[in-house]
Amino acid sequence: MRFLWRWVKRLVLATFIVALLLLAPVLYVETMCRGEGPPRAYDPILPVEHHRAETKTLMTYPEWHIVHAYDDYAKVIESGDPHGFGYLRTIRGFWSSLCALSERSAALSGDTAEIKQTVYVIGVSFTAELLAKAVYEETIGRLFAGLRGTERAPLDNLSARQAADYARFLQQTPWYKWDFDNDIAALDTAKTNALRDRERRLALGIEYGAKSAYAGVIAAAVANVGADALTLRMIVRGIPENTLRDLQGVVVIGQTDSGIEIQTPRYRALTNLLVGMAEKGADFVEIAGNDDILLTAVSATPEAADALFTFSRQGYGDYRHLVFLKVADLADRLREFSEGPFSLEHIHDY
Repeated sequence: MRFLWRWVKRLVLATFIVALLLLAPVLYVETMCRGEGPPRAYDPILPVEHHRAETKTLMTYPEWHIVHAYDDYAKVIESGDPHGFGYLRTIRGFWSSLCALSERSAALSGDTAEIKQTVYVIGVSFTAELLAKAVYEETIGRLFAGLRGTERAPLDNLSARQAADYARFLQQTPWYKWDFDNDIAALDTAKTNALRDRERRLALGIEYGAKSAYAGVIAAAVANVGADALTLRMIVRGIPENTLRDLQGVVVIGQTDSGIEIQTPRYRALTNLLVGMAEKGADFVEIAGNDDILLTAVSATPEAADALFTFSRQGYGDYRHLVFLKVADLADRLREFSEGPFSLEHIHDY
């Protein structure tokens, strides 16, 4: 009994230490990443029922950091192995960028407390997931990759395709709607008796199974509280109303003194629409009752004078920049991207 009790105490202590380590970045952001307020005044054009908190354009980025991380991971394992991915670097990028965004959000309208609670939850979950994956892939995974040799096993290639498909899926759809069970079935179909395949089937099967179970929990929770709105309103000008009506997903609401009020889808579809409208000569007056917006751009060099935060993308050999600008300047910036050296990655709505 004494032996058992000793190990129970050690397990409790280890669990406590791990919890402290996972929560340490939250404490750092809360105490060391505070900007100066109060928020500056802005008189919105759109009715109040179509306003979204301006702070969300900054606070939606952390979720997209995770989306980008899966894309980076897929790019790395396209020709390499999972142990070649910088897990700790990705975790550091999440919390460091959140610090910069948290400081800047103090001058924007909208309460960040509730938003940041969600960000912290997903940040801690993401950190725990990557740490667990790093521990495995840097030890057992690396060992089996070494025993395999230079020739990739069938499940190395399959898992790379699955990772790329998953990364594309996340551009527009919540992660918990992905069919992880189908991925498990695909592993069973493609596996061989090769040692590396057997190891990949076991490791990835456990990972996909855990995510499938967790996805079911999240889906049920979202069903109870309701999903976030899938559309938003904005005011645009400089583009004919008929041209707007021809754009897929755009609903023209009507003319205002400041321009044309329209409704559009959100997320990745919105980025594509804004680019298309800018190319057709549109200028953006207000989006979701706000006059500031965040976008991410990539370039071959780390220099970006107006970036809130910059870091390198794994597998691509270039850099991602978080750029905060006025909605009124967005169209001109999008048109500039076509000339280089920066290229647009994503526009973050609210």
